Amino acid sequence: MSNTHSQIALITGASRGIGATIARRLANDGFAIALNYAASATEAAALVAELKQAGANAYAVQADVSKADEVRRMFDAVEQQLGKIDVLVNNAGILKTAPLAQSTDEAFEQMFAINVRGVFNTLREAATRLNDGGRIINLSSTTLALNLPGYAIYNGTKAAVEAFTRVFVKELRGRRITVNSVAPGPVATELFLNGKTDEQVQAFAKMPPLERLGRPDDIAGAVAFLAGRDGSWVNGQVIRANGGIA
Repeated sequence: MSNTHSQIALITGASRGIGATIARRLANDGFAIALNYAASATEAAALVAELKQAGANAYAVQADVSKADEVRRMFDAVEQQLGKIDVLVNNAGILKTAPLAQSTDEAFEQMFAINVRGVFNTLREAATRLNDGGRIINLSSTTLALNLPGYAIYNGTKAAVEAFTRVFVKELRGRRITVNSVAPGPVATELFLNGKTDEQVQAFAKMPPLERLGRPDDIAGAVAFLAGRDGSWVNGQVIRANGGIA
């Protein structure tokens, strides 16, 4: 596949889990992939090698999205290696659950730094650097609709992401850039399964009417739709890819 005229997609937190699956799907759809990671250099390098083996143009770039200067350098590096970015997927995020009254200052600061400031930093950079006609897809979460105990801080971060989405789309008027959020339900990733008993996993799997956990491919498909030609008229929306759980 020739990548001379490929559109370029930057995916944050893309070295593993849902982010890695999104990278694979967009590469398969013909995008050149800029794969951001914070610390998982080995996994990022392995995924770049895998994508290149499959004929895609791929590049790994380290950056802590919670730091504005690192985000700026990340955009610089991607532009130098691949060209101006067409699609930004804000996938980087962390989840720690605890009742609000028992949540630590550290957990609060860390979740807001990565989940909120991280998205703020990339959106602010994308405002002047994304190609006209581009796409921005922010990852939210269906936990925001479920109001489960233990998720107050995390839900607060995702409420901010959805608020950013709805306002930012209007601030980009005239640029032909769409801004949407994808809000997954429970997805069978290592991050989700870690620390849960079989009974807990089965309880989550039974919650959607479709009676299974989501798969990373399910989320990647929703992102690919928004990033591709068929999603061009969807703008300022939150798509809950969750099997009907909420």
